[in-house]
Amino acid sequence: MPELVRARRLTDHEGQRLQQIARRGKHDSIRVRRALIIMASASGTPVSAIARLVAAHEDTVRDVIHAFNEKGLAALDPQWAGGRPRRISSDDEDYIVTAATTRPEKLACPFTHWSVRKLAAYLAENTMHPVRIGRERLRVILREHEITFQRTRTWKESRDPDKDAKLDRTEQVTAAFPNRCFAFDQFGPLQIRPCHGSCWARHKHPDRLPATYHRTHGIRYFHGCYSLGDDTLWGVTRLRKGADHTLAALKTIRAARPDGAPIYVILDNLSANKTPTIRTWAKRHKVELCLTPTSASWANPIEAQFGPLRTFAIGNSTHPNHTVLARKLQAYLRWRNTHHRHPDILAAQRRERARTRTRSEKGLRFGGRPITTAA
Repeated sequence: MPELVRARRLTDHEGQRLQQIARRGKHDSIRVRRALIIMASASGTPVSAIARLVAAHEDTVRDVIHAFNEKGLAALDPQWAGGRPRRISSDDEDYIVTAATTRPEKLACPFTHWSVRKLAAYLAENTMHPVRIGRERLRVILREHEITFQRTRTWKESRDPDKDAKLDRTEQVTAAFPNRCFAFDQFGPLQIRPCHGSCWARHKHPDRLPATYHRTHGIRYFHGCYSLGDDTLWGVTRLRKGADHTLAALKTIRAARPDGAPIYVILDNLSANKTPTIRTWAKRHKVELCLTPTSASWANPIEAQFGPLRTFAIGNSTHPNHTVLARKLQAYLRWRNTHHRHPDILAAQRRERARTRTRSEKGLRFGGRPITTAA
């Protein structure tokens, strides 16, 4: 009669360890089942009964018992082996990522962007580095390398020859004199028309705005002023952009610091912002005009403040005329200056900074170039 298969006598340490695994191993089913097999066999339970207990084949139970008798507790850890060899190497993955992030025209393909099906076909048919891969596996590889299907964005590079000097000066005054630093810009054009936005509504019953086909009210521009130190925003609606309106806004900024000490105003290169009259007035009243580079409006701190203005005062609105619109803007400004640290305002400012692609808060300008301080 053949000898019965049975686990050897357990030591105190082995018994305690097997009990711990059986009681606490909720998410390790293989180790738990093997621990139960060993404990049951050590207590004299026959192989057939153990197989019914753990819902396994008798040969599996015998293999676990023999492995424990040879290796001890190391038999609890499965040694996986075999399986199909890997078909996609690391070099293949790098080639897939490179192809996915390259415009198809550069690879002699007659379309402007890849679909997963087109990319898989190109990888399989190209003669330089053929890679045969299924669409689902291709999606997994792209996701692992953080490559997603996104909408394109535009970016206008500044060609201002004094770009670095202007940016350095802007960054210097905002860092060194925040309580005496202001920003000015025109926001618009503002039209009398329904402005789409978002609001709470019943499911499949959105709030609807009337359609307009005849716009007879013209346009307006909001001339905004922003104090970096006080975090306050004010302004007025004008019929047009003009040097006289810019000068009036600069005078309100100067009145905010009536002590006569120098102040700094950041504004863009609009011709109405730097006329000889404005420059003469600014020099007489100790107002330094810090002009942003051309095509770099993102460098003006007030741009981030226009995001909440667009979201909370103009979005999801329909005003009958410009007078009502101006009143609504002023009402929002009063609320905004009272609640300037409101989480919704801060979130809208972050979205606007991301939209206009301002430099990051880590001390890096757009493109990763470190910020340098002007002498």
